[in-house]
Amino acid sequence: MASVRRVAVVGGGWAGLAAAIDATRRGHHVTLFEMAPQLGGRSRGVDVAGMALDNGQHILIGAYVETLALMRTVGVDLAEAFVRTPLRVTYPDGVGLQLKPGAPMLAFGSAVLRQRGWRVGERIALLAAAAGWVASGFRRDPSLTVAQLTRRLPGAIRNDLIDPLCVAALNTPAVDASASVFLRVLKDALFSGPGSADLLLPRVSLSALLPAPAQRWLSEAGATLHLQQRVEGLAADDDGWSLDGERFDHVVLATTPVEAARLTRDIASEWSRTAAALRYEPIVTVYLQGDGVRLAEPMLALRSDERSPAQFVFDRGQLGGPAGLLAFVISGAQPWVDRGMEATANATLAQARTAIGLPLTLVQTLTEKRATFRCTPGLQRPPMRIAPNLHAAGDHVAGPYPATLEGAVRSGRAAVGAFA
Repeated sequence: MASVRRVAVVGGGWAGLAAAIDATRRGHHVTLFEMAPQLGGRSRGVDVAGMALDNGQHILIGAYVETLALMRTVGVDLAEAFVRTPLRVTYPDGVGLQLKPGAPMLAFGSAVLRQRGWRVGERIALLAAAAGWVASGFRRDPSLTVAQLTRRLPGAIRNDLIDPLCVAALNTPAVDASASVFLRVLKDALFSGPGSADLLLPRVSLSALLPAPAQRWLSEAGATLHLQQRVEGLAADDDGWSLDGERFDHVVLATTPVEAARLTRDIASEWSRTAAALRYEPIVTVYLQGDGVRLAEPMLALRSDERSPAQFVFDRGQLGGPAGLLAFVISGAQPWVDRGMEATANATLAQARTAIGLPLTLVQTLTEKRATFRCTPGLQRPPMRIAPNLHAAGDHVAGPYPATLEGAVRSGRAAVGAFA
């Protein structure tokens, strides 16, 4: 390190926390600004009528190496924090793709051949398509959607595997989602070595998973944290930047794209316009409760359509939460948000009765209206560099990944690496 610098990180989501921790570890004087009363951004715990819930259900995979390393840095015991299992996309009837431990690609091929819910020809078609993706280095025409990429696959394969994996990974329906980004996710999961495709299901709240331990770590390491403080103005100050009159040598904007666009409007107009042009997809989580309810697995896939909104259900009782509490997740949820939360909750209750077969009652419906950007083909995302000594971080910043926790963490560390 050439010198110790004053670094401001604006935004306390997972990208901002990654940037603040990395800059602190490099010996810089770090000040973090967060407008909300708590850290975590769109991935945090919330208190609803005295009940501790998460504002969404996040799945990590073994390939999220930088996110897992960051958690270790701040003292998270990964064995205690997660239920870890090989990739499973299992439906309530027991049918589904279930990988065994070992090299992911071999495990994938074996799981496809064992899948009793698909005909032999359907299984062969999927393996042939996967072999073609491997042969091409997981590269395809960047203008393709996932639906176009997989249009020749049998309907059962698309409905039972491709569509739920796509909407889970990209939070964008297959008909609109970028095939290039989807293939990058598959590549990293299936070719990053043993365990890379494993599912890591949190059994602690999202706040306990990173934001709370990161806050303790930063405070103990001497960083300055300002919660409930919105940065109103950003201006050039010699070779550094002034935030509301306070000078810093380097600034990392780890805010939402909307906030970053506001702060950079008069500094980097083209960057600001690109950030402001991003469009979003919501995620809705419907919490239902049933006495004595316990699913066959901590997470099950669900068949969704225009009447059944949820694609996955999590048994919070098996993941450190109250017994009988189920979280039904609706990704790519804009059509259901348009229908209204009452209609969405009622449709989810009806879907649950059919899929689970037990009486359930509504606890709470949580909506993250700007959960992720719409990951569409050819999407122009704002670059990391905004101006000298001013960088952006967040899962929306240009890169190969969709809006995931790993993408956020990697961007935060990259923003610090650009000036360190």
